[in-house]
Amino acid sequence: MNTLEKAKLWLSDTFDKETRDAVQALINSNSPDLEDSFYRELEFGTGGMRGIMGVGTNRLNKYTLGQATQGLANYMLQQFKGEEIKVAIAYDVRNNSKEFGKLVADVLTANGIKVLLFKDHRPTPELSFTVRDKKCNGGIVLTASHNPPEYNGYKVYWNDGAQIVPPNDEAIINEVYSVKFEEIKFNGNDDLIEWIGEEQDDVYIDACIENSTYQNVGKENLNIVFTSIHGTTYTTVPKALEKAGFKKVDLVREQMIPSGNFPTVDSPNPEEPAALEMAMDLARITNADIVIGTDPDGDRLGIAVRNLDGEMQLLNGNQTNTILTYYILNEWRKQGRITGKEFIGSTIVTSDIFFDIAQKFGVECKVGLTGFKWIGKMIREAEGTQKFVCGGEESFGFMTGDFVRDKDSCGSILLACEIAAWCKANGKTMYQYMIEIYEDLGMYYEGLINIVRKGKEGAEEIQNMMKNFRENPPKELAGSLVEEVKDFKEQTSLTISTNEKKVMNDIPKSNVLIYYTQDGTKVCVRPSGTEPKIKFYVSVKDSITSEADFRDKLKSLEAKIGAVKTDLKLD
Repeated sequence: MNTLEKAKLWLSDTFDKETRDAVQALINSNSPDLEDSFYRELEFGTGGMRGIMGVGTNRLNKYTLGQATQGLANYMLQQFKGEEIKVAIAYDVRNNSKEFGKLVADVLTANGIKVLLFKDHRPTPELSFTVRDKKCNGGIVLTASHNPPEYNGYKVYWNDGAQIVPPNDEAIINEVYSVKFEEIKFNGNDDLIEWIGEEQDDVYIDACIENSTYQNVGKENLNIVFTSIHGTTYTTVPKALEKAGFKKVDLVREQMIPSGNFPTVDSPNPEEPAALEMAMDLARITNADIVIGTDPDGDRLGIAVRNLDGEMQLLNGNQTNTILTYYILNEWRKQGRITGKEFIGSTIVTSDIFFDIAQKFGVECKVGLTGFKWIGKMIREAEGTQKFVCGGEESFGFMTGDFVRDKDSCGSILLACEIAAWCKANGKTMYQYMIEIYEDLGMYYEGLINIVRKGKEGAEEIQNMMKNFRENPPKELAGSLVEEVKDFKEQTSLTISTNEKKVMNDIPKSNVLIYYTQDGTKVCVRPSGTEPKIKFYVSVKDSITSEADFRDKLKSLEAKIGAVKTDLKLD
């Protein structure tokens, strides 16, 4: 069927009048939005189902959410026959999230499934924690993470508290796509809903403190600025910091107000310095040691600390995770907890410094595809044989221990503030501690290049870009010959100098390419699974011996990333 034929199906009595009128308006106006709304069905990517809100098969709405939930209900009823099935549901601050949360609950209860529904906004990691804490069969969170305000999304968790992975994800998707819109059960049963609220926050916060903190040094002297950037962590992080013993916490009050319109920022993404601008301004007034911001659903965190010039500087995700991982493993070693049966988790697009950290402390570094669901899968598969310590990915996500099976800003913030307090008590900054780690292991520096291509034509352009990079890989980057090409779609690794090709089947297929040069430069090319982007992750490295050396090498490594960008024709 063409787009118009697909759209006309939404004019039937299966759909409510508001939806029919909106679709008819798109048809009558011959709007370009008609094509984008119906040319495909929303897919499950690395972060679940995510899209622009509106009518159509390629939009987040009552019917696409209902179809997804009916398919999930059908699958759970097959998998947990004879059991009382329980599903926890949380939602973030986005427009329509609360209504979507109740809609999803209604579909589940209409199918006889009990629902634990949060009364108000809650962070995604608290949902992950609650699934295991309340012994649920699964969980759902309504969120689009840090996407723009017009987006919303839907993430599914299994009974281990982690996002769904094969074979469950594929089986659920098959069930979802087999559901006809007229088969969705919307008439819920409120008797099957258990409402949960602040009492669960306290259980979650206590677990964060227990699993994410190691020593009590200098907490009363650390000056913290925190912002939830209008997101969900207003419910948890200030309370957690106070309970953990931090006395000097200044909040960006204007941004502690939850809002799906994110009125004070262009983008609620703590990866972007502009999102933390108000927090940085407050830090100058309060002479803060550390600035922290979280994304709308509270799983990502951005951290800024004083650099060598005494100015606040946002750390990139790899830098933050390097500091946290090194510190945790050092504490584990001091406590005699490292036996050789421990591991940390990372992803293929994250810095290779985590292999060096793991080797230094005598643990394994396991690597998976992008997304914390793959780290959750590592934890589940290793239970009983290996102990998970911590894990992270470059996109500002980290988890401390396995009590939450997703990236978790709350536990990570408690840990980061502990490290900052310990550093201050020892006469140095967190930034200087990072440099000490680089002196020990080598200095890694990263750059991320995003190319946005929206709509159907944009998606096709991104496909063509990947095809070209696959068929015509660069021979040289920043003056160093490309020595290895890893193709995760073909599951092959090609060594250029020997023309030897090896099979890589330890990681599932994914449309990702990685180039390694002879001097250790790493470039990863990957289309986003949740946004209309193609991403280029560049990592370069060198050795340093001092802070002065760090300054010099920082300039040369920045120039090297610029050269890689030019060689890939991304200027």
